Amino acid sequence: MSVFERYLTVWVLLCIVVGISLGQWLPAPFQALGRLEFARVNLPVGLLIWVMVIPMLLRVDFGALHQVRQHWRGIGVTLFVNWAVKPFSMALLAWLFIRHLFAPWLPVDQIDSYVAGLILLAAAPCTAMVFVWSRLSNGHPLFTLSQVALNDTIMVFAFAPIVALLLGLSAIIVPWDTLVTSVVLYIVVPVLIAQIARKVLLQRGQAALDAALAAIGPWSIAALLLTLVLLFALQGEAILRQPLVIVMLAVPILIQVFFNSALAYWLNRRLGESHNVACPSALIGASNFFELAVAAAISLFGFESGAALATVVGVLIEVPVMLLVVRVVNGSKAWYEAGVRA
Repeated sequence: MSVFERYLTVWVLLCIVVGISLGQWLPAPFQALGRLEFARVNLPVGLLIWVMVIPMLLRVDFGALHQVRQHWRGIGVTLFVNWAVKPFSMALLAWLFIRHLFAPWLPVDQIDSYVAGLILLAAAPCTAMVFVWSRLSNGHPLFTLSQVALNDTIMVFAFAPIVALLLGLSAIIVPWDTLVTSVVLYIVVPVLIAQIARKVLLQRGQAALDAALAAIGPWSIAALLLTLVLLFALQGEAILRQPLVIVMLAVPILIQVFFNSALAYWLNRRLGESHNVACPSALIGASNFFELAVAAAISLFGFESGAALATVVGVLIEVPVMLLVVRVVNGSKAWYEAGVRA
């Protein structure tokens, strides 16, 4: 992992401090940036999201989709957990914790927004960071690539309907045109740009693509951190009033990560998949495409919404929690393989 990736939680914490401080000292400039919108899309954030997402999507080879059939059991588990379990289990956890157990300590006018943010986070399977987690767990590289390519393809068509369904079940009304606009802006367009750029670079050879990835890799994290500074500058007042909100939002996210990773890992073992396939399958079932979730939350609900804050909490805990999951799957290899042989 790069320094940026390894210490992402530290950088996010610093962004919280810097953003809240700047928001208190210089509120007017940040409020002005928050108002720069077109069709309910914040223009500075739209640009930053593209800078975040495109370098990640540049790593994805959609030509790897034909490899899916070679590991159909692991792919089946991944798809089942990502699309049939993860968003719905998060909706249930959000209902339990945010609407009921923690409701007395949360601002009443933001409860729906917190629930929406958690659903957005769970409805977007991880893209780029899965390559890091897979490498740390000695995961099968071709399986990792093929499952990411397949998930990204499905996300183009399934993200908006699943989010709309779950928000509707939660009695949260979201305009379809805004949701579809978010999908086009933050999934479809970046995928097209990244794949065209990838094709052009590969015409010059693999070395050209590798050099480009190395050069623009830090852009993603830098753009994410700038977005977080802007978000926390606008969220600062609410956070200072109720700092425990972040802790309460982290509870359902943590439960979801451990539940989904354990479920995917166990299902792969039951189906007899190899350990180097089960690891990335479990890891992609646990982590989130938080860049997309943050962008969609800001577009749908605004910078100062509870939804935006909920997705940022996902960013805050992503790295340390996923490193813990990596340690568990690495440490349980003997147990896993004994079950597969049996």
